Amino acid sequence: MTAPQRIGPYAIERLLGVGSFATVWLGYDAVLDARVAIKVLAENWSHDLRVRERFLDEARLLRRLEHERLIRVHTVGELPDGRPYAVLAWADGGSLRDRLATGDLPAPAALRLLGEVCAGVAVLHRHGVVHRDLTPGNVLFRSAGPDDPDVEQVLIADLGLAKALAAASGLTARAGTPGYMAPEQDDPGAVVDTRADVYGLGRLGIRLLAADPPDARPPRPGLAPDLRLRAGVPPAVAAVLARATAYHPADRYPDAAVLRAALTRASDPSPSPRPGARRPYRLRLAGAAVVSAVAVGAVGAEPGGAGSGRPGDGTYTAGPLTVALPAGWSAVGATWAGQYGADGDPEPALVMSPQPRRWAADPRMPGAFVGLSATTAARTTPAGFLAERTHGDCAPAPARTTRQAGVEWTVVAYRCERDRPSIVESAGLHPARHALVYVQIAPPTDSRPDFVDTLLAGVRVTGPPR
Repeated sequence: MTAPQRIGPYAIERLLGVGSFATVWLGYDAVLDARVAIKVLAENWSHDLRVRERFLDEARLLRRLEHERLIRVHTVGELPDGRPYAVLAWADGGSLRDRLATGDLPAPAALRLLGEVCAGVAVLHRHGVVHRDLTPGNVLFRSAGPDDPDVEQVLIADLGLAKALAAASGLTARAGTPGYMAPEQDDPGAVVDTRADVYGLGRLGIRLLAADPPDARPPRPGLAPDLRLRAGVPPAVAAVLARATAYHPADRYPDAAVLRAALTRASDPSPSPRPGARRPYRLRLAGAAVVSAVAVGAVGAEPGGAGSGRPGDGTYTAGPLTVALPAGWSAVGATWAGQYGADGDPEPALVMSPQPRRWAADPRMPGAFVGLSATTAARTTPAGFLAERTHGDCAPAPARTTRQAGVEWTVVAYRCERDRPSIVESAGLHPARHALVYVQIAPPTDSRPDFVDTLLAGVRVTGPPR
């Protein structure tokens, strides 16, 4: 392949990689004295308008999310032949695939790296995005800068473009990478959700932590992987990876945030979070207290859609959920991403806040996530569910119980040193619906001591059992 001399205003230095749908070049921005990665749509797809739009969708998505754990998009452009290109931040540290080609990482570092990759994928999940192609080639490293030459960022790249293109273009090829893609990705009629990414993360963990090379053959129902871990990896990690790579999606962790929490517990069965504790293998990443409710549930409805606000009486309804809104708050919502009922439909959820659409991204914004899940109630208790939603950077208070609106709530409050100063996790079993009600709250800094209990008292569930 002959390298072009220029793409737009960028001088081209060399080829970085070739994929099924795009080619990536290393470019130089003379104005900013900086190198960039330029991703160009492949020639054989240039005349397919659907493929072209999907290519641009990926760039728009990355631009919208704009997160330290994701590869950044600077701009988009078009070649003289009409092909679009996206200008990305250059991951100067290469990919995990490159590093594994030279030998295995030390086991403790590999385990910590897996946790950071899970945290990056959790960013996607809390925005309702499923990656669908988590492989070592899509885990990139970027140096933090001249002030920290030995520190790196871990970045997630290539946001499921191949799967999206396959679905849009009617391709018959597999949408994913053999050895890492979930079994349901081989079935064009199956629902592919956050649990497919959990499978990919589990397979990545097996590649990093197993004593034997991973078997790339498609999994079969009822056969749990027989894992023999490398020396230095806690034995409990094997059970976490086995659950993550279960054949049936319902048997896996619901999303990347819950998988990361399980890895943390398996790595240190008796953690003692304390203010100021140093986080391992930080690699200059964002992520103090990530709000796990939004990582578990993405809210996708506009007001007036599936949910209906009624400002006059200070309540909001989304499906069977009705909440009393604190003064000055509003709500949006419809479904709980990654949570599916027995009928295959997403389970209901909502977010309420003074500005609910900013709550997930702005740590200064108070708010609450409310979700209802019958499938979760069938597999665990409220206390067990909350144990899956720890905050590694925060110190928990002892769990307490409170009875509000006919529900016995288990409540755990966390004090955090960074970002949101306080996060409250609460869950209860609704007796009539046989469903778990989950509420995560970031209280206002000036709230009264009874704010949490008052908010829980305003959560109502209506309608017949599902």
